[in-house]
Amino acid sequence: MFFTETPDWARTGAAITEALLALHGPQGLAAEGLGLVLVSAGAGGPEGFAHRGDWRCYPCSLVKSFHLIHALAALEEGRITPHAELDRAMRDMILWSSNTATNYVIDLLTGTTGDTLLSGADYMDWTIKRGRLNGFFEVLGWPEFDRCNLVQKLMDDTRYGREAQFAGVGGENLNALTPLAPARLMWEIFAGGLPVSAPLRHRAQAILRRDPGHPDAGKPQYQLSEYLGGALPEGVEIWSKAGHNLWTGDPKASWFKHDMIRLAAPGRRPLIVVAMTQGEGLALTHPEVFPAMGRLIWEMTEEICQAG
Repeated sequence: MFFTETPDWARTGAAITEALLALHGPQGLAAEGLGLVLVSAGAGGPEGFAHRGDWRCYPCSLVKSFHLIHALAALEEGRITPHAELDRAMRDMILWSSNTATNYVIDLLTGTTGDTLLSGADYMDWTIKRGRLNGFFEVLGWPEFDRCNLVQKLMDDTRYGREAQFAGVGGENLNALTPLAPARLMWEIFAGGLPVSAPLRHRAQAILRRDPGHPDAGKPQYQLSEYLGGALPEGVEIWSKAGHNLWTGDPKASWFKHDMIRLAAPGRRPLIVVAMTQGEGLALTHPEVFPAMGRLIWEMTEEICQAG
């Protein structure tokens, strides 16, 4: 792991996990359906806690934060040409979690398009190009990215044509993340451990920022009011990307709800939280659970995150 799990963090994280499961078990939160990572700065580097941090599951829209960083790096390297539609797509795939915007970015990064069936050399060439989405992060050598997969486009329901071919008959090649991977990404966006310049990291930070005072902050599409940042005290700064899948036609990609969030307030060291969950209750029936989880985590980390 990229952080140290100190005895204090182990105790705090275990208490938080126990409290979350006890409070929200009736709404469907179960130990085997929860992956939780908490990270903050310590005296010698990042410190934190992980509960099932290596749980590999369908990531919903958390992958969009990875595509944002890849796109910014490609712009800086000259692999893609800056233009207004790309700016709009990068904004909308984070701000509103637009699948259409994300798929536009994927096409630009990989030189591919989707839909109709392919075969033979054409199909193999297409899959190799899509593999660039994983390759960008694989060369970074992050252990947290092992077993992760970013190569599939984002769909509102089941897949067709070459997208279905590539996902596999049994969904074996669907997108996948572990909670540790987005935690590492969020840490590096602010710590500087990414192959992009400081100005582009700051651009990523600005795109990921959530404003509780935004006119649309109460709408589910803004991914704040029904997620970890939805019930925090006034004045907490928020950067986040969430994901949410109901029934998609594929059991492997259904009933997930996730959030990756960075929280900051005066007198406290910034806290990164990644919560990945599976279950129809959390994904559909009980939108109040994630805000309650976020508030509990914020309150229970107050002492350990005190600025020294």
